[in-house]
Amino acid sequence: MTQTIEIPIVGMDCADCAMHVQKAIAAVPYVLSADVLLGAEKALVEVETPPDDLALIRQAVAEAGYTVPGGQDVRPPIAAADFTGKVMRLFGLVFGAVLFIVVIGEWMGLFERITENVPWYLGLGVVLLTGYPVFINVIRAALRGKIIAHTLTTMGLLAAVAVGEWSTAAVVVFFMRIGDYAESFTAERARRAIKELSALAPQTARVLRDGEETVVPIEEVQADETVIVRPGEHIPVDGEVLEGHATVDQSAITGESMPVEAGPGAKVFAATLAQLGSLRVRVTHVGRETTFGRVIQMVEEAEARRADIQGIADKFATWYLPVVAGIAALTFAFTRDPLATTAVLVVACACSFALATPMAMMASIGAGAKRGLLIKGSKYLETLARADVLLIDKTGTLTLGRPRISEVIIVDSGLQIADRDSGDQPAIKNQKSEILRLTASAERYSEHPLAEAVRAAARERSLPLSKPQDFEALPGMGLRARVDGHAIAVGSRRMIAPDARLPEADALEAQGKTLLFVQVDGELAGFLAAEDTLRPEIPAALAQLRRLGVDHIELLTGDNVRTAAALAARLGVDCQAELLPEDKIAVVKRYQAEGRTVVMVGDGVNDAPALAQADVGIAMGAAGTDVALEAAHIALMREDWTLVPQVFQIARKTMQVVKFNLGFTAVYNVVGLSLAAIGVLPPILAAAAQSLPDLGILANSARLLRQD
Repeated sequence: MTQTIEIPIVGMDCADCAMHVQKAIAAVPYVLSADVLLGAEKALVEVETPPDDLALIRQAVAEAGYTVPGGQDVRPPIAAADFTGKVMRLFGLVFGAVLFIVVIGEWMGLFERITENVPWYLGLGVVLLTGYPVFINVIRAALRGKIIAHTLTTMGLLAAVAVGEWSTAAVVVFFMRIGDYAESFTAERARRAIKELSALAPQTARVLRDGEETVVPIEEVQADETVIVRPGEHIPVDGEVLEGHATVDQSAITGESMPVEAGPGAKVFAATLAQLGSLRVRVTHVGRETTFGRVIQMVEEAEARRADIQGIADKFATWYLPVVAGIAALTFAFTRDPLATTAVLVVACACSFALATPMAMMASIGAGAKRGLLIKGSKYLETLARADVLLIDKTGTLTLGRPRISEVIIVDSGLQIADRDSGDQPAIKNQKSEILRLTASAERYSEHPLAEAVRAAARERSLPLSKPQDFEALPGMGLRARVDGHAIAVGSRRMIAPDARLPEADALEAQGKTLLFVQVDGELAGFLAAEDTLRPEIPAALAQLRRLGVDHIELLTGDNVRTAAALAARLGVDCQAELLPEDKIAVVKRYQAEGRTVVMVGDGVNDAPALAQADVGIAMGAAGTDVALEAAHIALMREDWTLVPQVFQIARKTMQVVKFNLGFTAVYNVVGLSLAAIGVLPPILAAAAQSLPDLGILANSARLLRQD
C-alpha cells in the first residue's frame, strides 16, 4: 500500500531548482514518485512503505544543492510586502545602472583596457568567487547526468574565459545572480499569500476541562471538547457554537470582508476572528482537518497539478542547450570567430523558458486564495481559460438554497388518514396539517434543502414530529419511510404521480415553484409547493460570462420540466430537467465527446459526481463542506456568484501572461542568437542581454498578484 509523505526543503528559489530537486528525489530507490512544490517549499513523495528515516532523501536533496531540515516543516519568516517591493525596485535600479555602464563601457572600449591591465587570474578569481553557488549546482547536476538552466550559462562563461574575455564572464555572473535574486523574491512574494494565511492559524486553544479553562497546544485539542473564544481572538478550531454570540470575521476562509453573526447552533471555522462577543464552541475538527487547514494544504499542493503548457515549456528548455550548442558550432565553422561563438553561448537564456509558466500560475493561485478562490492546480486554470460550456445546478447554486413551503395542497383521492390525537381514531379526510406533519416526520433526517423547508413549515405550525422508521433516501427522486404506522413516500411527480392530471400542480410549476408529492399508504395524498429565491447577482454574472466567451450555458436540475423551463426562460439559458445524478454525468460526457470543454458549477453535495467528471468543477460556498472541497477542482469559499466570472477572468488573464512570456522568450532568443552569430552583438553586450528575458517574465508574472 503506497503512502505520500511531506518533506520540507530549504533553499529553493526558482522553478529550475524545484525541478532539479524533484528529479533527485525521484531517483531514490524506494520513491515511487515525487512532486516538489516551490511555493510551499516542500516535496510530496509517494513511497511503497514509509522509511524509518529520510537519510537517502536527505542525501539526494543535499547532492542537488539544497537541505532537508530536521524536525517539522521549517519556513523562512514572512517577508513584509513593502520590503519585497523595495528590494525588487532596487534590483531594477542596479540592473539598469550596470546595463548602462556596460553599454557605455563597450562603446568607449573600457573593457578591453581593463582586460589588458588586470591579470587574468584575478579576473578568473572574481568570476569563480561570485558565481560559486551556481557552478556547484551545475557540477552536481553534470555528475548525475543532468542538465539545468544554468548549465548553458556556465558553458558561455567557460567560453568567455577561454578566449580571454574574463570581463564578459564577470558581467554574465553579475546579471545571472541578479536574475536569481529577483526570481527568489518574486517566488517569495507569490507564496506570501499562503504564508500570511498560515500565520492566522492559532497555535493554542483555551479548552474547558474539569470546569476550568486551560490553554493547551492546538494539537492536544480533541473532538467534542469545548473551546472558549474571547473577543478579539482567532477561533482555533472548526466547531458548533454552544453558547454566546459574536461577530466573526471569516475573510481568512471566504475572502469576504463583511463579518457574520454567530450564535448557538452556528458553524464557525478555525483562523476566523471573533471581533465582538465571546463563544463556547464544541470542537468538530482540529489542525489540518479543519476547513482552513485543508484549504492551506490544497493551495500548497496545487503546484503539483501542472498545466500541460508547462510540460511543453520544460521539454523545450531541455532540448534548448543542444540546439544552442549546435548553433555555436555552426557559427565557428562558418566564421572562425571565437568571439562570435562565445557571444552565441553567452546570450542564450534557458532560464526564461522554465520561468514562463510556473511564476504566472503560482501568482494567480496565491492571489486567488486570499480572495476565497481555491484553485487546486495550474492545469485547471489552463482548462478554464478555454472553456466554452457552462452547466449549472439549480438548488443551492442558482438559488439561495433556502426554499420555503408556500402551499400545501390536498388531492381528493378518497384517502382516509387516522387522527392520531383522537382517542377513538376517527377518519379525517386529507387534513393539511396532518399531511405536512407526516411529510416533515419522514424528512426528519434528510439533509436536502427542501427537507429543511418542510421541517421549518411544520415548526411554524407547532406540529410535533414523529421518528421515522425504515428510512430510505432515493437520490434524485425522493425518499420512503414509515411514520406512525403509515408508509410515506415523498418525492418528484415522476416518482409519485407520473400519470396524474393535476391542473393546480401544473399552474404552480409554471410559476417556477418546486413541488413535493406525498404518498400515504400507496395513495397520492397531496403535494407541497416550495419556492426559492434566485440569487440577485445571477443575471449580471451570466451576462459577464457570455462576454468572456462562454457560448453555451445550461441549467441541469432534478426539478420538473415546467419549473426548470420557467427559471431558464427568465435567465435566457437552456435547461434539462428531471435529472438524476447519473443523468448529469451523462450530459457532461456528451459535451466532452463533442470536443467541448465543460465547466460544472454546483453546491458540491448532490453534484459531486458531475463536478468530478467535468473538465473543471466549481463548487459554490465550499467553506466547511468536505464533499465540495474534495470533488471540485475550484472551490468558491463563499456563496457569491460574482466569483464565477472572476475566476474565469483570472484563468484567461493568466494564460495571456503565460503565452506572452513564452512568445517574448522565443522571439528574444531568436533575435539574440542571430545577432550574436553574425557578430553584431559582442560577448560583453550578450552577457548584459541574456538576463533581460528573466526580469521581463518576472515583472510580467508579478502583475497577476494584483488582480482585481
